Amino acid sequence: MAEVRLRNVRKSFGSVQVLKGIDLDIANGEFVVFVGPSGCGKSTLLRLIAGLEEISEGTLEIDGKIANNIPPAGRGISMVFQSYALYPHMTVGQNMAFGLKLAGVPKVERELRVRRAASMLQLDAYLDRLPRQLSGGQRQRVAIGRAITRDPKVFLFDEPLSNLDAALRVATRVEIANLKDALPGTTMIYVTHDQTEALTLADRIVVLNAGRIEQVGTPMELYHKPANTFVAQFIGSPAMNMIPSRLAAGHVYFADGRSVAMLDYASTEEATVQFGVRPEHLRQVGEDAATFFGTVTNLERLGEHAIAHVDIGGNTMMAAKLANESQVAKGSHIGLGFDPDRAVLFDGNGVRIAA
Repeated sequence: MAEVRLRNVRKSFGSVQVLKGIDLDIANGEFVVFVGPSGCGKSTLLRLIAGLEEISEGTLEIDGKIANNIPPAGRGISMVFQSYALYPHMTVGQNMAFGLKLAGVPKVERELRVRRAASMLQLDAYLDRLPRQLSGGQRQRVAIGRAITRDPKVFLFDEPLSNLDAALRVATRVEIANLKDALPGTTMIYVTHDQTEALTLADRIVVLNAGRIEQVGTPMELYHKPANTFVAQFIGSPAMNMIPSRLAAGHVYFADGRSVAMLDYASTEEATVQFGVRPEHLRQVGEDAATFFGTVTNLERLGEHAIAHVDIGGNTMMAAKLANESQVAKGSHIGLGFDPDRAVLFDGNGVRIAA
């Protein structure tokens, strides 16, 4: 097991500052996922922990030791990349054992570790096959197995599923979840742009934006209590709806004159706010009961549900996740209601207002 600590970690490439002061504690045995838009610094941060890039400023601790100047091989880390990086002329078993052989691990011990990892990942029947005889998902599992055999203190995953098709991503994600359960004492840090991976795998999620941490929390904390409008709209698909509005005396007033009581905010001073509600928390209601009313400009039918894009006027669009059997069509006029307890308010700086 190993705790990972970062204190004021910064990274610059020439005059470009990619990471702008990262402070983060990752506990022993924790599964932490880094997410954020392209270019936010999540992969760079992972490479700093791995030792593949040098830290420009700040300190990194692994297992209680300052690791800034420890070479990658001495950090007790195994990394799984987007590409499988398997030796094509070696069998699965040989690929998984190769790093151990270079490290001088005796043959009997190598074989034991390979068979243990193969059993975890259901690769027992493939140990004598060459990589070209495997599917993409199986090859990625071999790459993960190769990392397991090193018995690392910390696993690093750099978007390991991004090269797989949708079905293989789901299957391999399940394998990684099973691996997490099978190795409860191993710290795991995982980079992805896929929200589903983050929400289903993580103990905690770190949301990065432009080289800074926006919020750290459990998946449900980020979903229900986003720290700001960036997190609110990054976590969740479709993104949280944001409606400019005014808060006064425990009521939110919208541009068309409609209002909704949000008495939990009765003590908050009158202010211009952003009203946030997730598409899945909206429901179709009659016009008299609707808080929002508009025209469906587009309708995406996705099996058991549909995403209705609704123009509510004032150059404002809303997305609503509705039951697919609902009688909604493109061009129809619908009313939308919601449970006020599900809504979130943000101040003029985009920071969530605590109820």
